[in-house]
Amino acid sequence: MRIAVTYENETGEVFQHFGHTQFFKLYDVEGGAVVKSLVIAAPEQGHDALAGFLAQMRVNALICGGIGGGARAALEDVGVILYGGVAGDADTAVNAFLHGTLGYDPDVHCHHHDASEHHACGEHECHHHGQDAGHDCSGCRHAGS
Repeated sequence: MRIAVTYENETGEVFQHFGHTQFFKLYDVEGGAVVKSLVIAAPEQGHDALAGFLAQMRVNALICGGIGGGARAALEDVGVILYGGVAGDADTAVNAFLHGTLGYDPDVHCHHHDASEHHACGEHECHHHGQDAGHDCSGCRHAGS
């Protein structure tokens, strides 16, 4: 099994905006344990390109933060199982997944492409101030901070 996590390379945390992720951390799992992991750059951004990339990398499951409906559909089309709405350390999230204790939201949905200036992606709140289409969540105010 191969698990991918949207990855914030500087902090080691789950990146909170699937369509804008620049890195994935891939985990190869055998016998219920991680046997290999590596960080790779996402070659392109955008829902369909990233879903296709994950399919090419033979990913079975994706752990991520916020994700929109188009991305959810694209992942479903390529057979990648989604575990969204996850925040925190990527390695810890994968360990929780392997132990059946991962807290995730099966109905996670990021509405950042709509006309509102406020939305929730995964575990944080974002305030665009009118920059909906190009928003990358890097300046977001995360819950609890």
